[in-house]
Amino acid sequence: METAADSGRLAAMRHAMVASQLRTNSVNDPRLVAVMARVPRERFLPAEVGALAYRDTAVPLGNGRYANLPIATGRLLAMAQIAPNDHVLLIGAAGGYTAAVVAELCGSVVAVESDPLLASHARQALSDFPNVTLVEGPLGKGAADHGPYDVLVIDGAVAQLPDVLADQVKIGGRVVTGLVDNGVTRLATGCRSAGGFGLVDFADIDCVCLPGFTRTAAFVF
Repeated sequence: METAADSGRLAAMRHAMVASQLRTNSVNDPRLVAVMARVPRERFLPAEVGALAYRDTAVPLGNGRYANLPIATGRLLAMAQIAPNDHVLLIGAAGGYTAAVVAELCGSVVAVESDPLLASHARQALSDFPNVTLVEGPLGKGAADHGPYDVLVIDGAVAQLPDVLADQVKIGGRVVTGLVDNGVTRLATGCRSAGGFGLVDFADIDCVCLPGFTRTAAFVF
């Protein structure tokens, strides 16, 4: 059971995360910073790793999954420029932390998680967030039934953004994601237009890799 001393210590660590990891790495949006300083990340992690909530490393969640680094999540959300009325699709809900942060910034969020144990944890941890809909299913398929979306946030690195996810974003909608290429991860952003969709890298940052995404093999003559 968490004591008052534990709560105070974790709150101090949360504010230190904001000051030393986020503000020093271009996460300066006042709304986002305020939310990340308020939402208790430890609540969305397994109890045995709650003490690691504010370290600048990936946190193990079991079954080969990891919670994304705070700086990677922060940079992705800062670039997404989420507005109060936006309808957001979040891929890689994990224990629910990023869904909780996004829920404080937007009108509604649909969070997709493929791991049954993580989905169960997230469902319970997000019970106080009525504007979050948790969908348990393959990350690469998204949640088309709840779309279309103003913003797509992939809270981790993927080998390639599937067309099926990009197609769930409204024309003019924004996408932020991590990308992995030969073991190197970077963050990227893009905007869907009537003529197509593309991504542009904006930061080389460690980012956890999400399962269920593969790169389509290039055609060779």
